[in-house]
Amino acid sequence: MAKAPRAHDCLINVHFGDSEQPEYMFRVKNEYFKRDDSIFGKWDMSQVLDEMDANGVERAVLTANLSKPGGSPAKFAEARPDRFALTAGGFDFLRPMPSIRLLESFIASNPVVSVSSGPSFWGDGRYPPDDAVYFPLYTKACEWGLPVCLNTGIPRPPIPAEVQNPIHLDRVCIRFPELKLCMIHGADPWWDTAIRLMLKYPGLHLMTSAWAPKYLPESLLHYLRTRGKTKVIFASDAPVLSITRTIGEAMALDLPDEVRDNYLYGNAQRFFFDRLPADRVAKGGAAG
Repeated sequence: MAKAPRAHDCLINVHFGDSEQPEYMFRVKNEYFKRDDSIFGKWDMSQVLDEMDANGVERAVLTANLSKPGGSPAKFAEARPDRFALTAGGFDFLRPMPSIRLLESFIASNPVVSVSSGPSFWGDGRYPPDDAVYFPLYTKACEWGLPVCLNTGIPRPPIPAEVQNPIHLDRVCIRFPELKLCMIHGADPWWDTAIRLMLKYPGLHLMTSAWAPKYLPESLLHYLRTRGKTKVIFASDAPVLSITRTIGEAMALDLPDEVRDNYLYGNAQRFFFDRLPADRVAKGGAAG
């Protein structure tokens, strides 16, 4: 029987309740995840903490938008920096210098552990991650030691998908070997490509956000049990998939206890949180 978990949930969307969601999110919610409209409601921090505590989740990483710095994610992190950290989204790759200045200001006063983007979701899906428009962010991320998280796999909304093929990260890893890079939301249907790239590049990781663990492919689980013990990171993508469901399914996977602990906790601790000094956890802000 698996031991009681300790975990970090590396992607939660408490910002969903801050504004009206685009039409495609309702289509995805109805057609794929089969959830009701309540998943787009306002979040109560005490309820989130209760669910985290019930499932052994020490910290959650909340998606924050650089253009909306005062939203729910920042408020949660300000109130409980010991439990909540932020991934900074909304980077404008076509105006890199203003975006870098905005990001630098944001991480100076918030517990930011990464910057994230979905290549299919901006610029009409025209710019894969090896396009030069990403290079200013990669350069600063290497300088700061800040992980970059990019969506991979075919997205559910009706938007271009090819730019999220993980093969585009091949040249990124060659040009920026210092970069800490994580593929998020799995890599379907390109799981084998993602695994081969992780075997090739030490700094490349994968997060299983938005994937119910019971549906993860056997090829990824085999990699996790063998050469990928330090490379695969757990996340729920709540409220799309709940913390309770995803932790429960992760506990039911056929994994050795050490491997499961790495998946739920250790890999995230090393990749995201070890870079955040203790004084910044208490006061907010990222490591310089």
